[in-house]
Amino acid sequence: MAYGLRSIGQVMALLKPEFSDVSISKIRFLESEGLISPERAPSGYRRYAESDIERLRYILTVQRDHYLPLKVIRDHLDLIDKGMEPPRLEAPAPVRATADEVALRQVAPPQSRATKRAIRITRRELLELSGLSEGSLSELERHALVVPRRGTVYYGRDALTIAVVARKLAAYGMDARHLRVVKVAAEREVGLIEQAIAPHLRRSASPGQLAADVMQLVMHAHAAIMRSTMPQ
Repeated sequence: MAYGLRSIGQVMALLKPEFSDVSISKIRFLESEGLISPERAPSGYRRYAESDIERLRYILTVQRDHYLPLKVIRDHLDLIDKGMEPPRLEAPAPVRATADEVALRQVAPPQSRATKRAIRITRRELLELSGLSEGSLSELERHALVVPRRGTVYYGRDALTIAVVARKLAAYGMDARHLRVVKVAAEREVGLIEQAIAPHLRRSASPGQLAADVMQLVMHAHAAIMRSTMPQ
């Protein structure tokens, strides 16, 4: 091996402590998108220089901390390649989390949407971040469980949450058909909430927060009822 060059396995071992969700498939995906271009040995194996590893570290950092889509990351890298500084990004949240952890935080009692940082990802990025297969995501879409943000082709935080949860539930034999039952129940609960808050909306200074507060109470009740109903 040429001096200073590493195999993809060595790169994985180097980055894994800092980026727990990094994988060989993810590194190859970033290469297929043209974001990194490691050398190829005569045998065909990839060989990563220190500059490739730093480039990977930058990509993984802005994905994890800022949820930047690949197009924006590519623009940043173009600036770096020209010797320029990429745009300054806001400080990340103190606790760094994997895509699974970020998505599953949605299961916690809801907050106002204004308090959550919006994300905008492509379908391909949704597949990569969630770990779903193409077939599984298509099935979720067929049942209208995962849909793009209204009026766009991009997916948001809720879509990522549902995709991650669906992948985890698949290990217990639950697929899109089962989640469709959950969706129908959720739609009924939303109808109940809308009916309950309708008389109070005119008097509320923050209708969105009012809806979120009532939704939080309903979700607390829902979780408690499920716990009390499940066999011990």
